[in-house]
Amino acid sequence: MLELKNISYHVSAPEGEMDILKHIDLTIPDRQLLVFTGPNGGSKTTLARLIMGLIRPTDGRILYNGEDITDLDITARARLGISYGFQQPPRFKGITVQNLLQVAAGTEKLSKDRCCEYLTGVGLCANDYLDREVDASLSGGEVKRIEIATILARNSRFMIFDEPEAGIDLWSFARLTETFEQIHNRRDATMVIISHQERIIRLADRIIVVAGGQISHQGTAEEIFPLILADTRGSCPVLSRKEAAV
Repeated sequence: MLELKNISYHVSAPEGEMDILKHIDLTIPDRQLLVFTGPNGGSKTTLARLIMGLIRPTDGRILYNGEDITDLDITARARLGISYGFQQPPRFKGITVQNLLQVAAGTEKLSKDRCCEYLTGVGLCANDYLDREVDASLSGGEVKRIEIATILARNSRFMIFDEPEAGIDLWSFARLTETFEQIHNRRDATMVIISHQERIIRLADRIIVVAGGQISHQGTAEEIFPLILADTRGSCPVLSRKEAAV
């Protein structure tokens, strides 16, 4: 279980201190799938980066399985089984996809069948990718899927995915969604996914709506998704005029 206790984060700006996150209290139970969603600029990614240890909160504490990890860096948190998939994953010239999967899995001998399993889970064919370098020759969507495959190979207990649908085609997105569903159905890992996609949102045990640096709503998909739709339509003058005319 991961607990965020009165988490705040602010940065210095020319006009003074700027509050990015404000007094966040959140408990993430084991083996649940949570989706962080909300308007752009709402600080969803900042919240995820705090959990991973990429940045540290200005105030508050983070507990993981009862241990205070607030001051642990990203490496220490990774050793505890927490992993993170970036919106824009890094590239590694000179390192092949197979090398990267082996490093993630913590073994020098990862069978082709296992590599195929991880890559197929994100819509890639092992024969086409294992010997390719993770460099500029790959598209952004390909690098994104390879990074997600490394998280699967790492067999993390707590997985964070920051907009995994970004840069991925419709067919691969469908396969990726199925993979998330399969992981969740096994109930052997906790997942936090930042997403605006309905298909991913509807997989969630709980939806956390982050807006203005705060949690504005949280609940099940059945409770929260209608609120998301209403809020979206309410902010669109074209839709509002159409509904008024009905």
